[in-house]
Parts: sequence; structure tokens; C-alpha cells
Amino acid sequence: MNASYDKNAAIVVLPTVTGGRLEDMSLRNWLAQSELTRTPGPIDVLTDVVLELGFPCPEQGLAALRMWGQTGDRPTHWIAAADPVYLEPQLDHLVLHAVRSGGIPPAEMRELIDHLQSLLAVDKKYGFTRIGSYGYLSATSPIATASMPAYVVDKQRPDDFLPSGEDTAEHRNLLSEIEMALHEHEVNSNRESSGRWPVNSLWLWGGGTAPEQKTRAQPPLFSDDALLRGFWHASTGVVEGWPGDIAKCIDQSVAGFVAEIPEFDNSSELINNCLTTLREALRSGRLSSLTLLFRDGLRAEVQRKHALRVWRRNFDLLDEETT
Repeated sequence: MNASYDKNAAIVVLPTVTGGRLEDMSLRNWLAQSELTRTPGPIDVLTDVVLELGFPCPEQGLAALRMWGQTGDRPTHWIAAADPVYLEPQLDHLVLHAVRSGGIPPAEMRELIDHLQSLLAVDKKYGFTRIGSYGYLSATSPIATASMPAYVVDKQRPDDFLPSGEDTAEHRNLLSEIEMALHEHEVNSNRESSGRWPVNSLWLWGGGTAPEQKTRAQPPLFSDDALLRGFWHASTGVVEGWPGDIAKCIDQSVAGFVAEIPEFDNSSELINNCLTTLREALRSGRLSSLTLLFRDGLRAEVQRKHALRVWRRNFDLLDEETT
């Protein structure tokens, strides 16, 4: 899609189906006839969707966009996302594990953020706040932050994604203070005793200010993802929550649409129903084309004419095991 966008096409973000997770053979055959590509996952959902639409990617202020998506109101100050992570020590390096929103209850996040606020925000230079299970850092002056969210760095060495250059000393110093403040906090003691990862650091990323709101033609969005919703709010786009069924997205849109199945809503029944409904919408002409973005980096571009590729059975990418 480009700036005028195809009003008879859909972009859908789905859970992982590779490694044999998609058992329905007719759906496997259907996807195997499409244009399949794969980049190392997990995908950066906002970047992938924005590039598919042909819009420029935001270069800063992603945390402000996410807060905008959570609250519906445009933030007016500099903020960065401060997301809970577990840094696992290895022999000679650290591995980052993203503690997703489903992995830390809001009550625990509130205790940790309140603790950091009481210890590190006494001079008003910094401020820590929380919305749900998401944390935020505000600062009187901008500081360097990572550009990628924690889930993209998950199970990798964080050093490769940290900000670099001459202006990173404040980021390093603040991160050290955060990690010392979180060390042996009661929340983490309780998490470890129950077999869960402690939150021993925060991943500071997406620092900046929110863009000015402007009107741009783009398809309606059906999603609970706060960052996607914030991007749509910034463009005065139509935003609806994920309705629980892709058929409702089709019924509620008179033209094309973008839909995102929530990250942890990955039951095989939901995925099968979603793909089956999209296939039928394509066959009937309700949609002219589909772009399916799977969270492990698999991408499927599907058009009606692909059904004529009866000889094509490209299962390699579908069968490839991913982590």
C-alpha cells in the first residue's frame, strides 16, 4: 500500500505459524501458493505495518506515541518507554529477556515504578510513571535511548541495541542507578520465589516528543496495540479495538483495513478461523489482496490469482522452526 492505499486490501498481523504450528493442510497449501518471505524475528510491528502502507517511519517519539495510544491524549513533554526486562548473566555477556505485559501484573509494576520515583526523582530531573504494565521515563532534558522495543531484542545481547555515540553517558549512569535500585526489591524476591524472572533492569527506548497531529488518508485500524493506536491517532485515523474476530473487521470496514491479533491471543482455533475467513474474503472478491505479517518475521503476500498456482507447494518457510 502507498499513501493513497489500496482500499480493497488488508494488512493483518498474526501469531507465529511456522514450525508445524499450522496443522490445517488446506490453509498450509493456500499459504504455500503465496509469496512467502522471512526476515529474522520477532518483527517490529509498527515499522512493518508502516512500511507496508508506504508511510515514513517515525524517527523519534515512539514512547510518546505509545502513551498517546494508551490514553487517547497527545503527550506534550519528552518521554521514553521504560519497560521491565530481565538481564540474564551468561559467561561473558548478558542476555535480555523482555518481561511482556502479560508477565508482570500492574500492581507489581506500580510498586517498582513508585520505588524508582521515590529514589531517583528527588531532584525533579527525572520522573517515573506507569500506565498498566508499561513504564515511562520523563526528563527535563532529552537523553539518548535505544530505538527498538524490548520484545525485538528478546533473547539477544542488549549491547548490540543500546544507543551509541558521545551522548550516552547519562543513559548508562541512569541505567546503573535503576538496576541498583531494583536489586533485591521485594517484588523481585517474590517473583523469584514463585519461579518467575526478576525485573532487574528497565529497557529505555523510543525517547522523544509526540508529533503534531495531522490528517492523512489511511485504512481503519483494529488493534489493542498501544503503539499502533498512537500512530493512527497522530494521523486522525479511525481506530477500533481488536473485536476478537477477523470477520468483524471485514464487516465494519467499507474499504481496506489493518488488523492486529493481540500478541498473546494465539490459539490454533483463532488462527485457523482468521486465515479461513481471510481466504474466503479473497476468493469472493471482498478483498483484492492480503499482506499477512506473522510475529516471527514470516510475511505472506496473497492475491486471488495465486490460487491458480496449483503446482506451487513452498512449505520450507512454513516448516522452518523458529524460537
